[in-house]
Amino acid sequence: MIDVLNREFIYLWYYFTVMLEQIAPYWTFGIVIGSMISVFGKEKIHKLLVAMQNKKLGAFGVVPASLLGIASPLCMYGTIPIAASFSQKGMRDDWLAAFMMSSILLNPQLLIYSAALGRTVLIIRFVSCFICGIVAGLCIRFFYRDKGFFDFSSFAEPISQDTDPNMLLRLLKNIFRNIKATGVYFLLGIVLSVMFQRYVPADAFASLFGNQRGFGVLMAATIGVPLYVCGGGTIPLLMEWLQSGMSIGAAAAFMITGPATKITNLGAVKIVLGIRRFVLYLLYTVTFAFITGLLIDLWI
Repeated sequence: MIDVLNREFIYLWYYFTVMLEQIAPYWTFGIVIGSMISVFGKEKIHKLLVAMQNKKLGAFGVVPASLLGIASPLCMYGTIPIAASFSQKGMRDDWLAAFMMSSILLNPQLLIYSAALGRTVLIIRFVSCFICGIVAGLCIRFFYRDKGFFDFSSFAEPISQDTDPNMLLRLLKNIFRNIKATGVYFLLGIVLSVMFQRYVPADAFASLFGNQRGFGVLMAATIGVPLYVCGGGTIPLLMEWLQSGMSIGAAAAFMITGPATKITNLGAVKIVLGIRRFVLYLLYTVTFAFITGLLIDLWI
């Protein structure tokens, strides 16, 4: 019995170290770049969004708004107060919706993490999140043209933690906060992927999430709701799932519903939407993820 346990431990430890070596550079680089954007570029990104108000972009304004949402390094509890300040300055709800939706789904740090999944998946993740923000903004524009969609009265602009007068110390503190916030989930994701690789038959997984394309996409969109805790923590799992036969469309569906329905994000979104519009948000997210996954599987 002891020999069996020892053999299992050696195998799991070996696979853990191999996966850690594969993914750690992306995680490290993502943290550094994300912190640099947060410290040196965050205000510039938000000023660009405010500057859009002076341009007559109409419905086309959702395009740069969605792109700036992806570029913003803030979490959702940081994004919503910023969006509230934009709203007070007169920014349109459709532009805010595009900015917030894409910001929920992706940020520079997570984008770099996703490079570990390969170029194709990286491009698909970026494009699908970008389009999801655009479509969300257009839906608000056409269905809520004459009535407000958001209620930001419960939020105030957050106090920035990047206040150290020494820029190097400010950057190092931001990097430390990022490591503290994501490190445990990153390691947990690797542990779960190792356990999955060892104890879940690849053929069974492929038949569920690979061969049955429509059902696999729907399942992936659904499991993204309870399983997604941290973006960095899901990258090792997605790597293993894709290698085990998960279709790229199913992975794309998971990468949309996961961050959009993460518990912390849902709590923030519900406050500014109310029950009825919160339900619409969930329906939109799952529907968009499902359709996106199907189209990707038909295309690839």
